[in-house]
Amino acid sequence: MKRPANPMPDFVREALEAHELIARYEERPWYQQNDYLGWISRAKREETRSKRLNQMLDELKAGGVYMKMAWRPRQGD
Repeated sequence: MKRPANPMPDFVREALEAHELIARYEERPWYQQNDYLGWISRAKREETRSKRLNQMLDELKAGGVYMKMAWRPRQGD
């Protein structure tokens, strides 16, 4: 790990659990989990935080997407 770990805010965990996406989140590589948390947490406005949280949830539901880019897990991950 080269980057500091971002803590998971309660509202993010609650959203992941409410949408039954915690397993999909945990299947993602560490860097993606950490990037999502930092990106969401850095938002200054509640509206922006909600928008970013919803984007993460949508991407986890869809699979194959990370930060609006196509993504495929490596074999063996």
